[in-house]
Amino acid sequence: MKIRQDIIDQVKARVDIVEVLDDFLTLKKVGQSYRALSPFTDEKTPSFYVSPAKGIFKDFSSGKGGDAIAFIMELEGLSYLETIKYLAKKYGIEIKEEEQTDEEIARQNERESLYIALSFANEYFKDLLWNHADGQSIGLAYFKERGFTDQVIREFDLGYSLNLWDGLMKAALKKGYQKEILEKAGLIITNEDRSYDRFRGRVIFPIHNITGKPIAFGARILVADKKQPKYINSPETEIYHKSKVLYGIHQARQAIRSADNCYLVEGYTDVISMHMAGVKNVVASSGTSLTDEQIKLISRYTKNITVLFDGDAAGLRASLRGVDMILESGMNVKVVVFPDGEDPDSYASKSGSTRFQEYLQSQSQDFIRFKISEFAKDGAKDPVRKAETIRNIVESISKIPDPIQRTVYIQESSKLLDIDESILIAEQNKILIRKHRERPKEKSATKVETEILPERLLHEQEEQAAFAELDPLIWQEKESVRILLTYGIKEVDENIKLSEYMLQELEEIDFKTPVYADILNSIKDNLKKGLWIDADYFLHHGSEEIKQEVISLTTEKYDISENWHEMYKIHVPRESEIIDNVIYTNIHRLKMRVIQKIIDGHMERLKQEQDEDQQESLLKIISSYKKMEMEIAHVLGNVVAR
Repeated sequence: MKIRQDIIDQVKARVDIVEVLDDFLTLKKVGQSYRALSPFTDEKTPSFYVSPAKGIFKDFSSGKGGDAIAFIMELEGLSYLETIKYLAKKYGIEIKEEEQTDEEIARQNERESLYIALSFANEYFKDLLWNHADGQSIGLAYFKERGFTDQVIREFDLGYSLNLWDGLMKAALKKGYQKEILEKAGLIITNEDRSYDRFRGRVIFPIHNITGKPIAFGARILVADKKQPKYINSPETEIYHKSKVLYGIHQARQAIRSADNCYLVEGYTDVISMHMAGVKNVVASSGTSLTDEQIKLISRYTKNITVLFDGDAAGLRASLRGVDMILESGMNVKVVVFPDGEDPDSYASKSGSTRFQEYLQSQSQDFIRFKISEFAKDGAKDPVRKAETIRNIVESISKIPDPIQRTVYIQESSKLLDIDESILIAEQNKILIRKHRERPKEKSATKVETEILPERLLHEQEEQAAFAELDPLIWQEKESVRILLTYGIKEVDENIKLSEYMLQELEEIDFKTPVYADILNSIKDNLKKGLWIDADYFLHHGSEEIKQEVISLTTEKYDISENWHEMYKIHVPRESEIIDNVIYTNIHRLKMRVIQKIIDGHMERLKQEQDEDQQESLLKIISSYKKMEMEIAHVLGNVVAR
């Protein structure tokens, strides 16, 4: 089936890019735009910009850009049609599909096929849980015994798999799904010539991506069987990478943002029990060690993580070592430890909603201070163990990227451990120097600069360096196209549009950069037909190269704060207010760059020329162009020193 074009058009018309991206990022309004940390790179200073007026985003750290559809496709790895379906669901638009031809079915993207197969399996397992006799008497009974309500069972799409070798496979094949796709989705296993269901006789916990699509499953056995593992999980597939996924993130993302904190637990049932206890800002690492990708996923919504541990001392120590990477990412970490023999699931079920939430609030403590108190117990009477404790704690502190935060923790540690602050600083410096030496040589210089300079200055230096490397003529062509796209419809004089004036002035200039030449020629061709095309036209009809260039050209990276005038009593004019001067200056600069390019070309010929008459002729040509260059420089108020 394929989606009707009128439905696609309706979805596009309804999409609000800020509303859509706000589900995935924490956006902050800056002037007329919005800003956020890039979800595509590991950055500390926001360089991701959203323009509501144009309906586009631009990520200056990765170079990616586009509309809301392009963002979801890039971030979630969805196909175009899957993205349209997601947005249609978000805006309550009914999807009406048309029959596909055999050729269209054959062209169907494999990733999309995996999503469809997993969605089918998800519905199949849910149907068995609620409507099959075994699902009700075994699966549903198990969830009810754990205290799960109907609401939470449906919210998390919980299901049941029959104790059959090929129940799902037969149902899927009957519906037309290919065995190859079922295997690639991790739903069936093929050994030699035999294929069978991966999940049999178990309750099912679907794992969703941020948009709510099932991408994998966890399954728990309900009978004691030493030959079978308690849990089995989907294998990694093209759309499921466990190191990049957190269980419950789809259900928790808005609550995490609202609370400005994310509780991190280990298992599926921990997440569900906490939801029933009224704590919805919780996710699980699903039994895997915490990864940088998972931390980055949480950081889209908050900078605060509270890690929940059960009371097992050995397990606690092992887990504490893993939490160091959260500190290294620049996140703030707190810890809550449950009484011996308890975990979030059991304690939430036993305590009830109010007491459980009170426990989380009262027992939450800063990670470093908790680690100091926990490890200090070991070194109380043993000098050797105390020395190890100090090194371990300073090792954690050294991972914090913010030097001020490190200093505060060093001071706190000095008091709590009863040791001179200078000794801790010396130990920290040794660790930092060692880490610096261990870095790859090609990265070390850049990293040292990062530690010395504020990141904002680094971004500015990078932009200045890029500008210096760019051919001045290319830069001026770029500016000309930007002005045309941004202000082309504006009138510079009575009954004279900016586009008409600029194109007249640029008539005899041939742009050398292909992408800018293509944009300019398209504008010219359409104006001959009496049509004006702007940035929006190119975003919908241009090539991918043109789309990306137009996004870069029309996205304002910096904007003046709305309260600037009130704060400083200084009026800083916007470009739109002085556009006449901007156009005039740009045209003259472009002409100067063209002339300078011609002069450079003739100078190169002069160096190679042996004939005196030809040399004299070239000198006359160069002299005439030099005169034009000086005239334009005088108009611009420039000094030409070449």
